[in-house]
Amino acid sequence: MQAITRRLGHQSLRPTASISSNKSICALSDHYYGGDHPRYGSTLASHKGMGHLVRKGTGGRSSVSGIIATVFGATGFLGRYLVQQLAKMGSQVLVPFRGSEDNPRHLKLMGDLGQIVPMKYDPRDENSIKAVMAKANVVINLIGREYETRNFSFEEVNHFMAEQLAVIAKEHGGIMRFIQVSCLGSSLTSPSRFLRAKAAGEEAVLKELPEATVMKPAVMIGTEDRIMNRWAHFAKKYSFLPLIGGGSTKIQPVYVVDVASAIVAALKDDGSSMGNVYELGGPEIYTVHELAELMYETVREWPRYVNVPLPVAKAIAMPREVLLKKVPFPLPNPDIFNLDQIHAFATDTVVSENALTFMDLGIVPHKLKGYPVEYLIQYRKGGPQFGSTVSEKVNPDSYP
Repeated sequence: MQAITRRLGHQSLRPTASISSNKSICALSDHYYGGDHPRYGSTLASHKGMGHLVRKGTGGRSSVSGIIATVFGATGFLGRYLVQQLAKMGSQVLVPFRGSEDNPRHLKLMGDLGQIVPMKYDPRDENSIKAVMAKANVVINLIGREYETRNFSFEEVNHFMAEQLAVIAKEHGGIMRFIQVSCLGSSLTSPSRFLRAKAAGEEAVLKELPEATVMKPAVMIGTEDRIMNRWAHFAKKYSFLPLIGGGSTKIQPVYVVDVASAIVAALKDDGSSMGNVYELGGPEIYTVHELAELMYETVREWPRYVNVPLPVAKAIAMPREVLLKKVPFPLPNPDIFNLDQIHAFATDTVVSENALTFMDLGIVPHKLKGYPVEYLIQYRKGGPQFGSTVSEKVNPDSYP
């Protein structure tokens, strides 16, 4: 009996024909799209939308949408909402990440089993990028950073990486849609290096792939945002909020879920969004001061401001920029006093008059007051039903 068991055990350890064939398929695919693969012309123009893909199911997370999307920057703020919407319609999402394996862990729960595929990569290694893009038919670039670090400059992150992704997608030969997410207000003449780099990235992508779609969202608001969260944290910690330049600059903040919906809507259309640039702003225009008032109203604190003139704000932010690459250790990331953001907020940033917007994608954006800013309730003093401006318990139905 023991001899029979041993023989059966040895047979189970031998590679079966199906496993061997799978290995040969993987080897062929790696050879087909390796570092020595010849360059192809753009095939985006030959694919009008995603209508010809094979779909199965009713359209839920257990269906098959036919979309295999590589989402660069998926572990960021906008990325989690986009991955959730793609996975909800039955798409497979390839998630390139360069840090710890814990970074994309929260995304795996958003899709059905095996639909969210984290893949470690190096943004400076071309073969690494090709590997995460090899099986995809859609590429979405969300990579962006509003401040520099010792390792990555504005130009490398926002311009050269976008250009590299467009070049590799063009070589791929099987990419049906390429979506580049830029920033509202990007211009080659902007005083902000971040906005200049974003504009250069847009031009580089459209030069390589004229059929690519460019999304230019305004300041995005949501649970993990980097504007109202910072304001609320600063105001709770120091009991005041600095208003740079008096807070008179006009902006058009947009709910992050609406931006993710716009990207998905562009993927699902008949190809009419290909080659277009969309400016995605919210339905209301605020001054920075008015947006800060909305923050104070939601967290139920008495508003206290300190007006910081532009020259003084620049002087406060300057030491980090001077010392960034001169000291042998990393410096803290800037929050309120970010020199480049001070330059960016020196001019109004609103949607252009004749630009393509949410309406052209069939989406009605949310107003900020209400649900989109309810996450600020966590900053209320004494709990969600209280606050410094409320002297007694209020009805929970009256949130926020």
